[in-house]
Amino acid sequence: MKTPIPFFAFFLLLALTALLPQAAMSEETAEAFETQISKTVGYRYLVVKPEGYDPSKSYPLIIFLHGKGEEGDDLDMVKIHGPYKKVAEMGLDVVIAAPQAPAEEWWDPDATAALTEHLLKTLPVDPDRVYVTGLSMGGLGTWRLIAERPDLFAAAAPICGWAVPKKADLIKDMPLWVFHGEKDEVVGVWNSRVMVNALKEVGAEVKYTEYPETGHDSWTETYNHAELYEWMLNQERSAPGE
Repeated sequence: MKTPIPFFAFFLLLALTALLPQAAMSEETAEAFETQISKTVGYRYLVVKPEGYDPSKSYPLIIFLHGKGEEGDDLDMVKIHGPYKKVAEMGLDVVIAAPQAPAEEWWDPDATAALTEHLLKTLPVDPDRVYVTGLSMGGLGTWRLIAERPDLFAAAAPICGWAVPKKADLIKDMPLWVFHGEKDEVVGVWNSRVMVNALKEVGAEVKYTEYPETGHDSWTETYNHAELYEWMLNQERSAPGE
């Protein structure tokens, strides 16, 4: 026969049970973390100087951003396309700087802005007459660069690139000439159309040329277009407040 537990002993047992370790229960917390990181991006670049180059003069500077097919570590690749031939043919007194993106990397706007500032310090160029143009991936790089640092440039000419329309307000005061082929199957022409419309909606006076029978290669015709360089070199960066 079992001996009954005295009443006071029952309460003592409950009290001791309460002091024993309990099974762990799951718990969820929401945490936030912020930090700053730095990165290193290196660009090799080609500098093409005009005939009769005089380092004591101050030259306009055209920065050319190549497309995806010219990235890597062979600097000769950046000479395949671009403004070089027409600039030389026209005998323009202008310096061209063409960086090369590392393999499998897109143009980084912070790095290209830093490169532009480096060129302003190391080349005899006029800071109020700096221009940027690029094709395809370089068109994207052009859009991103001018949105990041519109203060650096007097004008820009993105070719068959793509951009973010909501950033149109950042560059509405910059002279822009946009180019695209209507039959482009790599970067759809709608990319430029949407961006141009966004610019017009914020009051920008943007020029737009669309080639009705051209595919992705809209840069060959563009860079052979003398009017592009005449327009570009007539633009000067406005002083702050103007």
